[in-house]
Amino acid sequence: MPESKKLTKRQRAVLDDLFTDEPDEQAVLDKHGVPRPLYEKWLANERFASQFEQRIARAYRQSRIILACKAPDAARKLAKLTESDKGETARKACLDIISLQCPVNRKAPSEVPPVQQAPASEKDLSPETASRLLAALADDRTHAAENRCCR
Repeated sequence: MPESKKLTKRQRAVLDDLFTDEPDEQAVLDKHGVPRPLYEKWLANERFASQFEQRIARAYRQSRIILACKAPDAARKLAKLTESDKGETARKACLDIISLQCPVNRKAPSEVPPVQQAPASEKDLSPETASRLLAALADDRTHAAENRCCR
């Protein structure tokens, strides 16, 4: 039996509803009267599966755009938290800043071939290095606080 080139209206409606703000796969199938075996058959259909994967990719792209737009605000707030009077909050903010990785020139996970992985030394700080950085930050903060108090 030849595979259809186009999706049916019912298949498009199911896809549309699956990719809404609050998707619930079973609720969508029930809404459209699609039994689970039929849905599984659709997922095995090359055209339906392709559309399904394209929608997933689009959703991830949209989330990356949102994250990119919010990153400057988040960075500013995180930087302010490093000056918190609460030691644990400042410490966690420092750790978060140290562990941040710039996503510039990074490809989405699906676009990166498994062979091209950066060496661990470029990605991670050793606990020793992180401790030294935190100690240096704490020392600088202590000196800054002393200078403010002594003026």
